[in-house]
Amino acid sequence: MTQQAPFILSILFLPFNITYVIFSKVFGVVGWAFPFLPRLLSRLYPTAALRASRNAERRTLSPRDTAARLIREFEEEYSVEPGTLPFQESGYAQAFDVAKQDLKYLLVVLLSPEHDDTAPWVRDTLLSPDIVNFIKDPKNEIMLWAGNVHDSEAYQVSNALNVTKFPFLGLIVHTPTVSSTAMSVVARVAGPTPPSEMLTKLQSAIQQRNAELVEARRQRQEQQAARNLREEQNSAYERSLAQDRERARQRREAEAARERAEREERERAEAKVQRARNILQWKKWRMQSLPSEPGSEDKEAVRVSVRMPSGQRVVRKFAGDAELEELYAFVECHGLLEKEQVSEKEVQKPSGYMHEFGFQLVSPMPREVYGLDKGGSIRSRIGRSGNLIVEKTNHDDDEDDEEEVEVGDDV
Repeated sequence: MTQQAPFILSILFLPFNITYVIFSKVFGVVGWAFPFLPRLLSRLYPTAALRASRNAERRTLSPRDTAARLIREFEEEYSVEPGTLPFQESGYAQAFDVAKQDLKYLLVVLLSPEHDDTAPWVRDTLLSPDIVNFIKDPKNEIMLWAGNVHDSEAYQVSNALNVTKFPFLGLIVHTPTVSSTAMSVVARVAGPTPPSEMLTKLQSAIQQRNAELVEARRQRQEQQAARNLREEQNSAYERSLAQDRERARQRREAEAARERAEREERERAEAKVQRARNILQWKKWRMQSLPSEPGSEDKEAVRVSVRMPSGQRVVRKFAGDAELEELYAFVECHGLLEKEQVSEKEVQKPSGYMHEFGFQLVSPMPREVYGLDKGGSIRSRIGRSGNLIVEKTNHDDDEDDEEEVEVGDDV
């Protein structure tokens, strides 16, 4: 175990220690800037040259990789099993933020390999069973972070903590008495220190701050509970609001669907009424152009017996050279002709309306359809006389599904 030097000897050797520290730092910087110097001095100062060479060859890594490298070098140099000390494998800033967030103690260890006291202090003090058990005890809520001052981040940490003597150990914790976010160094151990003395300092610092830390944790838990409650209330409100919006959307969609169905029904009814008007107007217009029935003197006339949709048998003569459409028009307009609804004033053809006959004329035996698609005159298609029935090709809602018209006996 390393014993602390008497106070008087420490005073006497203080100038030499300061000179040694300054020389070591300057030599380290010069060795990094001029890598040939360590090789030049290796014959005279093999140990110093080796340390300078190792420091000059250290590559700059990310904070996480730097921490992993230090842990690996620490375990190799001091022959300890992995996990002997629970080092944080992260950068200092990240470890600092976690300790601040979780209200834990951050134990910072800064090592300078060029100091002769570093290796004995690590072996006898830092790795002593009492210190290791104290750090690893979950009740103490300690996070351990270590750094080599030859690395950029650890060097910046040493400057921020005003470290002037190595090895260094500092205990950092949240101090609510200073401010709601303050993190302060509550214990400092610099230079060779016996394990018992360092353990006493750490225990004393933790005991002094535990009450404040417990209260801060309680307040933070209450704040977190209140925050969680507000979030749950907000979430419930948002869910209720979303349900109301969904119900309102469904009502709007149902209303829109109902209005659309009503509009479509009105349009269908209006279209049906308009179609009926167009058909009636077309019939009145077409009746005006129907030729009169030929007299008995017309030897080319064709006598046709038609059984109308109502079952009535109608016999009429048509000019032999009349187009078959004349027969169709007569059948279509027969209802108005029978009721003598021929208008005295001229009726115009419905604008934009294309009339389609909803029936076809068919001879019963043998069955033959006399469609308009083939055209032709009545005589060329039917002959001098014929019996025809009417077969409907479309059906309105107010009409029977099928009606039949029979043609009378031959003349």
